[in-house]
Amino acid sequence: MHLEQFSYDNKIVRNFGIATIIWGIVGMSIGLLIALQLVWPELNFMTQYTTFGRVRPVHTNAVIFAFVGNAIFMGVYYSMQRVLKARMFSDVLSKIHFWGWQLVIVASAITLPLGYTSSHEYAEMEWPIDLGITLIWVVFGINMFGTIIKRRERHMYVAVWFYIATFVTVAVLHIVNSIQLPVSFWKSYYVYSGVQDALVQWWYGHNAVAFFLTTPFLGMMYYFLPKMANRPVYSYKLSILHFWSLIFIYIWAGPHHLLYTSLPSWVQSLGVVFSIMLIAPSWGGMINGLLTLRGAWDKVRVEPVLKFMVVALTCYGMATFEGPMLSLKQVNAIAHFTDWIVAHVHVGALGWNGFMTFAVLYWLLPRIYKTELYSKKLANAHFWIGTLGILFYAIPMYWAAVVQGLMWKEFTPEGVLKYPNFLATTLEIIPMHMMRAVGGAMYLAGVIMMTYNLAKTMKKGKLVANEAAEAPALEPLVVNERSTHRRLERKPVLFMVLALLAILIGGLVEMIPTFTIQNNIPTIASVQPYTALELQGRDLYIKEGCVNCHSQTIRPFRSETSRYGEYSKAGEFIYDRPFLWGSKRTGPDLHRIGGKYPNKWHFDHMLDPTITSPGSIMPAYPWLMEQELDNSLLVDKMQAMQTLGVPYTDEQVNNAVQDAEKQAEKIAADLANNQVDVRSDREIIAMIAYLQRLGTDIKANKTEK
Repeated sequence: MHLEQFSYDNKIVRNFGIATIIWGIVGMSIGLLIALQLVWPELNFMTQYTTFGRVRPVHTNAVIFAFVGNAIFMGVYYSMQRVLKARMFSDVLSKIHFWGWQLVIVASAITLPLGYTSSHEYAEMEWPIDLGITLIWVVFGINMFGTIIKRRERHMYVAVWFYIATFVTVAVLHIVNSIQLPVSFWKSYYVYSGVQDALVQWWYGHNAVAFFLTTPFLGMMYYFLPKMANRPVYSYKLSILHFWSLIFIYIWAGPHHLLYTSLPSWVQSLGVVFSIMLIAPSWGGMINGLLTLRGAWDKVRVEPVLKFMVVALTCYGMATFEGPMLSLKQVNAIAHFTDWIVAHVHVGALGWNGFMTFAVLYWLLPRIYKTELYSKKLANAHFWIGTLGILFYAIPMYWAAVVQGLMWKEFTPEGVLKYPNFLATTLEIIPMHMMRAVGGAMYLAGVIMMTYNLAKTMKKGKLVANEAAEAPALEPLVVNERSTHRRLERKPVLFMVLALLAILIGGLVEMIPTFTIQNNIPTIASVQPYTALELQGRDLYIKEGCVNCHSQTIRPFRSETSRYGEYSKAGEFIYDRPFLWGSKRTGPDLHRIGGKYPNKWHFDHMLDPTITSPGSIMPAYPWLMEQELDNSLLVDKMQAMQTLGVPYTDEQVNNAVQDAEKQAEKIAADLANNQVDVRSDREIIAMIAYLQRLGTDIKANKTEK
């Protein structure tokens, strides 16, 4: 048998590995900062670029796309070359992929603190960066499928299945969720609005977790865990069942983020049903991984990489049980908008993604540097401090969530809210947030220890940039293979098409009605488009990231209608681009805030929240009183909204600036009557105009004081 000589590209693997470490430290440090801001608001530093609202999306995107993203590419580029017995398709494309991805990350890290955001969770980047992500993802796809086509191993190992599903699904999610109408280079509006936009976003948001934070890591688990343990995968049949059921079911579950909202009930029900079904394939994958270690538990006790893998799989199992549990309406009624969601997300992120990334780094880098790990003791210390960090992080957040959920819903024997002041709950859970910050600091300390350990490892070894390998040429296609799936594993294009169909079915069933849903929403005659000044104020609200702490949807619970007012109706959101329902209540819901307080209250609250709410952890926004409102794009914004179907007249568009100035003068005059001296062209005036409009289009019930 003739063996062909070739080499594996380890340099690209090394580059993605180093980027993973660097961005991990950056993203987690920012996470620690925002955790501390929720305890000591002075750590917002009184600048508009470092407030929680602007920095929080920097943290989420840095951890998801910079840390985890680079880890995915590191693992994929290493494992794919070896299971396909081929060098990556193009060294040039590999370099473009690496540097292009880093450029996207840097662009995001610069623009998000500047307030250039679309506000869609996990997709806050504006349209030029979205285009950049699309181009780099295409480069990755060409490089990946080019490698599959030129492979020397006819059979595609299970890891490659998950990589294929990741590529095609993330591409679909990103394109559908990013359809926007640009207004300028750094401003755009989504083509979707209100309920439609909410469903599109959480179809994307939930499945970004599924197909960016889960499926590629499952592929890496199927490759690296058997290598680390020197054991075969427990069950090939279970891996088939795991893969196809997971990618088919996962895509349906997004609506469980929108239970008890004005989303159509049939979509909510679909989300619940498929979320419960999701337990089976998720736990099938966890069990397949853990049972691969049968007979290797003695090795687990001494090998830190296997310890990391065991905890990673355990956290995966916990998170994938917890997600379906949170989708049960009875649980969701208490848990949604609380810190339970924060705990749930971080068990997955810190335990599953973080620990598996650490295991792969510890295993992979010594091998491509042809040396031993510098210190197993240090790696073991990292494991224990990291594990304790997860516990110190998650347990206080679960505790805080129970406190929040019960305090928000508690009534006195007389039938009134026991804690009508939302701030009482916020102050009650500050000790838990302190403990959360301690856990985050411990976890970060472990990452810094790992960085030192790996740096010393690389220093004592030498990178084998081009690792020599040999394998027989690609064998002829066998047409009489017994197993149907074995035959499918030899046909990458057909495999990709079937994977695409599997993820499209659920998406289409939920999404097609979404594009006609506006016609099915009962119209409310009193709901009118935002005025020019209110539109400006809404864009400022989005710029400052207020949606990170405040929701704008009141659920049909006695506790919520008593506290906030009439529950939210679908017809109220038809002009909202983007929707701003939020996913966490660090502060109270704002959907009925309009008219509840005078203009001066809002001015004081934004200038210094402790004036109106002693003990508040909300940052101050003094720059809103100082900065002039930029109306240069106002006409363009109104025209864009008009193009998207908002019924602005040509006269309203042409007179937008003058109309905004007139409304601003009225608000400034009212403030002047209350001894507040502020010019009518300041940003605070537009913000007040927007806040005073919220929830006033329909008659709301009287709320508790």
